[in-house]
Amino acid sequence: MDRPTEIDVSIVIPVYNSALTLDRLHARLTAVLGALGRPYEIVLVDDGSRDASWAGLETLRARDPEHVVAVQLMRNFGQHNALMCGLATARGAFVLTMDDDLQNPPEEIPRMLACIEQSDFDLVYGCPKERKHAGWRNIGSNIVRRFYSVVFRTAITPTPFRVMSRQLAKRVLFYDLNFTFLDGLLAWCTTRIGELDVEHHARAEGKSNYSISKLLLLSLNLYTNFSLLPLQLVSGFGFLTALTGFLMGIWFLVQYLFSNILVPGYASTIIAILILGGAQLLALGVIGEYLGRLHLNVNRKPQYVVRQVRGGDAETPAQPDGAAAEGEDIGLSPRLQKSYRV
Repeated sequence: MDRPTEIDVSIVIPVYNSALTLDRLHARLTAVLGALGRPYEIVLVDDGSRDASWAGLETLRARDPEHVVAVQLMRNFGQHNALMCGLATARGAFVLTMDDDLQNPPEEIPRMLACIEQSDFDLVYGCPKERKHAGWRNIGSNIVRRFYSVVFRTAITPTPFRVMSRQLAKRVLFYDLNFTFLDGLLAWCTTRIGELDVEHHARAEGKSNYSISKLLLLSLNLYTNFSLLPLQLVSGFGFLTALTGFLMGIWFLVQYLFSNILVPGYASTIIAILILGGAQLLALGVIGEYLGRLHLNVNRKPQYVVRQVRGGDAETPAQPDGAAAEGEDIGLSPRLQKSYRV
């Protein structure tokens, strides 16, 4: 059974190169959460930032030790991996995730909490009425959302602004491998998912850390981790290729019988090489992608590695191997039990 908590709301935020926005983010969060009058914590996970973000988190921790929990990862592992670390650290009855760039307005948090509390949803996404991203960023995000709807056969739109029950937040921690896609794990665990229209603001500073290549990689993680569709498509393409080759063979046989082929063997050879060679390379590429990810997971490439934690259940660096572990009551793996303890 899940252990009881005195924290009502946990806000989990991955931080990457956001030193310029941390003070404003903290000020707006404390204003909103303080007005709610509910025990809360703000879990900020520094995902290997290259600027002064960690120094800023330590400053926030010193200024607001009652509410701020600062976690530093040893390098950049990616947003969804950092979120898994934040979920393992969070102690609230409800866990809300959001970005660090103030595009998800903290002022929408009360509505998000009210929505999940007044319904039977395990998870509620805050869906922007109008996205304030650059055009290319919207295209990349639309690709990810389209892939999500195909794989999970749902009209729900996943966003980084989400609130979930503690039970769901802890159950997804069974997945301790790399190539993480949090929304896929959440969809694996529950179908009680809702949406709420929320505001979406322009970035307070800088530009998005997501490039087209990162968004495509996220889409690839979605497909290869949660679906066999790419392999099924390759199988279908192989069948169509073989059928095409068979039909073309018949066509060339007819042409040969009517003496319409000037250079015997040339066309059929080139066509066979191009069709079969291309189909084989495509199939090998897709199969190789699956095998490569399996290889890295078998070798236990870490989902994330914690350098140090400030606040929460403990204020010590990550425990060495063999340290006493907690978390058996919420189904954590041994490695995540260690991460949860610190």
